Amino acid sequence: MRYAVLGAQGQLGRDLCQLWGESATGLGRADADLARPETLRAALGRIRPDVVVNCAAFNFVDRAEREPEAAFAINALAAHHAALACAEIGAVFVHFSTDYVFGRDTERQTPYRETDAPAPTCVYGVSKLAGESLAQIYPKHFVIRTCGLYGLAGLTSQKSNFIEMILRQIAQNKPLRVVYDQRCTPTFSTDLAQVIAPLVATGEFGLYHATNAGDCSWLEFAEAILNIRGDPRPIQPVRTEEFGSPARRPSYSVLACDKVRSLGLSPLRSWKHALADYLSQRNNVGQAAIST
Repeated sequence: MRYAVLGAQGQLGRDLCQLWGESATGLGRADADLARPETLRAALGRIRPDVVVNCAAFNFVDRAEREPEAAFAINALAAHHAALACAEIGAVFVHFSTDYVFGRDTERQTPYRETDAPAPTCVYGVSKLAGESLAQIYPKHFVIRTCGLYGLAGLTSQKSNFIEMILRQIAQNKPLRVVYDQRCTPTFSTDLAQVIAPLVATGEFGLYHATNAGDCSWLEFAEAILNIRGDPRPIQPVRTEEFGSPARRPSYSVLACDKVRSLGLSPLRSWKHALADYLSQRNNVGQAAIST
């Protein structure tokens, strides 16, 4: 299999390129600008991959409220152009979406299945839902919804991730304030990367959910970070409304991943084990950087 990875500099994109090695060609904006579909078609025409994996996204959730055109350009229209480009060369198209396509049901307490009707609460979620629909115009697709993605690329990435945000606040000795009324499943991009090739190999095209196992609030996730680090400092629980964020987040957006398991694929490990592994790996990355 030959893979082309769009958004190769992001957290998931880097993990996929590292996992697949020489079988993958990573494409950034300089290689294939998703806002200019002719550059994408040209790049894929040169590479002739068997599988195109779209990790690129406009995932600035609050900015999307102010810049809906930018969000839809990358999250929706670019997915459409990528699907059309895959159709031209006969490649399988893998596109990533988000738990934010759900959330309007404020009473929900059970994980969402792929068959549940989406109901996003913010522009970002609407743009990702539109991207799902446009990606699915091409029959040979895998649309994969995931949740709360974090990866080691967040150590240096401009977008970072929740864990690095918490650790920066600790390093700056700032008080920790974390919401307790949003429940989801933070997912380690390294774990998600490992399920992509086996899923594609099944040939069972369609929509899937893939996250680490279990669920937690962001407050519980932050507490777990401190517990693993052996840091007893307090965290102030706050309601989502107290932050005054422009975008409305889902209060419950846990995803059921039974469909992936029904194909005989191994489920992703628990979010607690994944978090411990991430923190261990980031320490090793930091020590290696210091020693060099």
